[in-house]
Amino acid sequence: MAFKTTYLNQNISDDGRRELTIKEFKRWLMRFDTDKDGRISKSELRQIVRATGGWFSGWKGKAGVKSADKNGNGFVDESEIENLIQFAQKELGVRIVPY
Repeated sequence: MAFKTTYLNQNISDDGRRELTIKEFKRWLMRFDTDKDGRISKSELRQIVRATGGWFSGWKGKAGVKSADKNGNGFVDESEIENLIQFAQKELGVRIVPY
């Protein structure tokens, strides 16, 4: 059984990695949806990268939207969240679990 503590509203597993369920990740993402349109923009994703302590937040924000935004509208919406999950796991060191 992994020991978890809460640090900056994120679960930290005993191996030091951040771990969230898909539901927690979505809820956490929407905290950064500053204009409350239900989508994540490049600037909002840049804030997410900064919040996770990531480097190169401008570049990663732009790269994250580009990798997740499959319809090319410049935003990540609900239908593209799975792509953003993959980006977060790879680039932000966040582990997303289904339960």
